[in-house]
Amino acid sequence: MRKILFLLPLIFIFSFAKAQIPIPDQYTKAKAELAAKNYWEAMPLFREFLDENKYGNLSNYAAFHLGEAAFGANQASQAIEALQPISSKSWLKTDESNYLLALAYFQNNQNLEALRTIKRIQKEEIKNLAAKATFENLKSESPSFMVTNLGEFKDNPGYGAVMKVVLEGQTVLSATERAAYYELQGLGSSNKNIKDEVLDIVVILPFTNSNSASVLNISENDFVFELYQGIELAKQELQNQGVKVSLNTFDSKRDLSHLQAVLQDPLVAKADVIIGPIYPEETDMVSAYSENAKIPFIHPLSNLGDRFEEMKYSYLFRPSVQSLARGIVVNLKQKNWGKRVAIGNSGSTRDEKLAGFLGEELLKEGFTVISNKSVNPRDVSEFLKKLGIKSGRDSLSKEVVDQIILLSDDPAIAQPTFALLESVSASIPTLVMDSWLTFNFANFEMLEFPNFHFIANNTLNFDSEASKLFTEKFYSVYKSNPNINSSLGYELVYLLSSNMSPSKGFDLRRNLDQSVYQKGKLTWGFNFQNSNNNQYVPVFSLEAGELKPLN
Repeated sequence: MRKILFLLPLIFIFSFAKAQIPIPDQYTKAKAELAAKNYWEAMPLFREFLDENKYGNLSNYAAFHLGEAAFGANQASQAIEALQPISSKSWLKTDESNYLLALAYFQNNQNLEALRTIKRIQKEEIKNLAAKATFENLKSESPSFMVTNLGEFKDNPGYGAVMKVVLEGQTVLSATERAAYYELQGLGSSNKNIKDEVLDIVVILPFTNSNSASVLNISENDFVFELYQGIELAKQELQNQGVKVSLNTFDSKRDLSHLQAVLQDPLVAKADVIIGPIYPEETDMVSAYSENAKIPFIHPLSNLGDRFEEMKYSYLFRPSVQSLARGIVVNLKQKNWGKRVAIGNSGSTRDEKLAGFLGEELLKEGFTVISNKSVNPRDVSEFLKKLGIKSGRDSLSKEVVDQIILLSDDPAIAQPTFALLESVSASIPTLVMDSWLTFNFANFEMLEFPNFHFIANNTLNFDSEASKLFTEKFYSVYKSNPNINSSLGYELVYLLSSNMSPSKGFDLRRNLDQSVYQKGKLTWGFNFQNSNNNQYVPVFSLEAGELKPLN
């Protein structure tokens, strides 16, 4: 504070000149006392000239110098009282008055008032002084104060700089504080250089945990490793095709402190898009960073995107639970199988949320939800039997529902369901997730009746030529067949390359909005128009071994 005070006489003490002639001797004496740092002697002398009616513009300068003297004497309240009237006036030294008033507020521990006063300053040189004062005076503020008020004062560079110091000085940060920290990182990265012609992809995935060595310690069967294999293969293919694409990979280690260091890497700052991470606390941090750095971040696997709904640069690659619910209802309305619906869901977060949204959407569209409950491997058969589905020729003799929806990716739920429906002699539409297509115990083509229909969740088009070529190429490189995670990683990179290129530009949001539907390379397609997730959710039937959209 003293360093700031020493600057004041040099900048302001002789600011009054020719305001009125002649200048009274007592005023000249007051300025001499102020220059000599005799603050207590100067204060009463300046007060003699505060009457604007009597002294005109000289009264503004007298109030300003009274504020200087009171500030120098550590009398913040008196400085504030003197400066408030002139800081709101339009006169030659308005910005200087607001700066000095902000210093007095800081001295009086009124930090919010100081910061709001700084926002009124217009002159760049005074803004720079105010930013330095902000940094010097907020070093001891609490993290909660800094986080709560970031939105209001983020344009003050001193606030962002001191907030970073405050947060880095904490041993433990809350989730909100971590998100704010990465928002600051993003603000520092927002001014990117002119774009080159290379699609720069950054991948951040939890290849190891925080207790492991720096080498991969995960199995080749781990879903993260499978996902990355697909991403890497797509990158290699694109480069072989002459597409300019780079891939920089980082291990999040499921360690938030380590992730902090990753987000400060210059390669992240120059990225065009970030894929991953996976887990909620990590994705929240990267999402906050991306929103401010204006770099698209894409969660490659999740359906849970409610926390991204208000974001501009955070995406789900797959449909959100809301999009899944709307897609199911649209298909049921068009098929017109009837109005009575039963819903069973596993205990996973996705399936519980999806069941809730689906029940609400069905009721809005005039359906009757007969049952909406959680099921598990032990009771799913009983759930179906209570709906009238019983083995034998008299099954479904008493109609209870017109269609059943089972929301689960669990093969332990799928197996008893398949076994029971296999023995039912009448057909009732049963909608399940498309993951059931991969269960090796289920031969849907052998069913007497085509009971099963499959809800798309970035469903692969298994019979396409591109899928067959991908399987061959994947096996030739990795000596194993690709699974859904490998396929999704591969598909995601191709979707990005289709929407971020020198010819189309690298504005992912704009390019996605230009198409209602985009054909996938391995999947049935996408619709990201005005959405942060894939809204294309058909329901499929299986006809002669081929998937066919119901509508």
